[in-house]
Amino acid sequence: MSKTNNRNRGPKGHGHMGGKFEKPKDFKGTFSKLLNYLKPYRIKLAIVIIFAIGSTVFSIAGPKILGKATTKIFEGLISKVSGGKGIDFNYIGNIILTLIGLYVLSALFSYIQGFIVTGVSQKVSYNLRTEISRKVNKLPLKYFDSVSYGDVLSRVTNDVDTISQSLNQSLSQIITSATTLVGVLIMMLSISWQMTIVALLILPISMVIVMAVVKRSQKYFKTQQQSLGEVNGHIEEVYAGHNIMSAFNAKEQVVSEFEDINAKLYDSAWKAQFLSGMMMPIMSFVGNLGYVGVSILGGWLAIRGTIEVGDILSFIQYIRSFTQPITQVAQISNVLQSTMAAAERVFEFLDEEEEIKESQGRVKLKEIGGRVTFENVKFGYDENKIIINDFSQDIEVGQKVAIVGPTGAGKTTIVKLLMRFYDLNEGRILLDGHDIKDFSRGDLRKNFGMVLQDTWLFSGTIMENIRYGRLDATDEEVVRAAKLAHAHRFIKTLPDGYNMVINEEASNISQGQKQLLTIARAILSDPKVLILDEATSSVDTRTEILIQKAMENLMKGKTAFIIAHRLSTIKDADLILVMKDGDIIEQGSHEDLLSKDGFYSSLYNSQFEDVEVS
Repeated sequence: MSKTNNRNRGPKGHGHMGGKFEKPKDFKGTFSKLLNYLKPYRIKLAIVIIFAIGSTVFSIAGPKILGKATTKIFEGLISKVSGGKGIDFNYIGNIILTLIGLYVLSALFSYIQGFIVTGVSQKVSYNLRTEISRKVNKLPLKYFDSVSYGDVLSRVTNDVDTISQSLNQSLSQIITSATTLVGVLIMMLSISWQMTIVALLILPISMVIVMAVVKRSQKYFKTQQQSLGEVNGHIEEVYAGHNIMSAFNAKEQVVSEFEDINAKLYDSAWKAQFLSGMMMPIMSFVGNLGYVGVSILGGWLAIRGTIEVGDILSFIQYIRSFTQPITQVAQISNVLQSTMAAAERVFEFLDEEEEIKESQGRVKLKEIGGRVTFENVKFGYDENKIIINDFSQDIEVGQKVAIVGPTGAGKTTIVKLLMRFYDLNEGRILLDGHDIKDFSRGDLRKNFGMVLQDTWLFSGTIMENIRYGRLDATDEEVVRAAKLAHAHRFIKTLPDGYNMVINEEASNISQGQKQLLTIARAILSDPKVLILDEATSSVDTRTEILIQKAMENLMKGKTAFIIAHRLSTIKDADLILVMKDGDIIEQGSHEDLLSKDGFYSSLYNSQFEDVEVS
């Protein structure tokens, strides 16, 4: 059963899936942290190094042995021409068998090495994703006020994948390249130091070209990743707000914006790919110059009898093997920069400040009454900008409390503080006389039920969605809750009834039906304190009446906080708290507040003056 948050995200996107791969701010520090994640696998990595060296050594030995065979064939041909025995095919056969054995061993070692590295890289990725998942549940809500979930998602997917791929590919490549470089140099020196010097002369040329290409292409790769992120973000916005875009005839503008972003991506991508693609042809050209120099010198040395003919062939093969790891190391350096940047983003997230830890002496009450007391509460999302000032109120068990006020008055903030999504700057909130800080967050929140304007349903059956309120509930209890929520009748008219699967976007049921299901879920959970965000603004009159009746069933015998937008729905509230700029400026019943002819009266009349006139 896959759970999906089906809140409508609106026309604006929430971050890029394209992740920016830029240079890390602290390469050494990030690299050190990444090494700590690899410590548990140091034995496996040591085996990888041994097998990588073994694979490379077996591979390096091949050309020299093959050179011996070439020399033997050459000597055999000369002998044949001179009337001698000719080619010693037994010797050649033994060499071929030896080579086959070496290459088979090299391939086997390479396979084992790859198998171990893949396991390690995937395990590190698994651990990082697990830590990120746990971290998400420990972060305070204020973190998500400043960081989009798209950015968090990018760290779980793009950044961890980058680390995984780099470990999987680059780790083996670094070991193999270093071993090949040293091993080939030793083999070249063992054949001819003079030819080795000629071969090494091409290195400065190669390095200058490689560094020039890398330096030039790096900025285009960075721009490419940024543009890719913009493309993904734009597409996410368009799909999320497709209906709104169509309603406002914004298709031409959206297409125009996409073409501009796409053109920018095309421009940076082809430059990046073209420049990086130039590296191998240029290196091949420089390498060929080296082959020419080595061949001329090798021929001269062979004529003088300093080296054998087969050694020239071996040496040329070694040159090819020598330049390849240099190119690989240059490419790996770019990959490592991206990897450290990705790792840095992951570690930054894991190092974020967590919620205040639970108190040791936790309160555990078998039965909660539902009395809520606010004592001199002071709070601001930013400590320098307080939005709730010295709020005090005692709410008795079973009272229906409506919180009203203009946008930004602090209505929703009161509810968030009550559920301890945020901790207070000053003051206390008490539940049945106990400070909510003395409860564990889990124990505290299980006593609250929420029905919000933004419904939350996941991809699954209607039965499963209602049962989410209490997972051990029987089918009969689910049906009873649906009946109290006035949802049973419409459920029975649906295909498959309670077993109908709500699709991923919950688009196969109406907004009013979604709301009735969330009320049924809350009824099933049977909380002692209810938080209701009036959710009848986007439904028809008949459905609104059903929702009101369902809410009345839900609120029976419970303390209820109602965030009211339409003041006509809270006339029967026991207490109405009127908030403005974080302060309660008026309180009382509907009739009392109207008789005072104050702020509430002006709010009410502004909403219903047309009705009053008629």
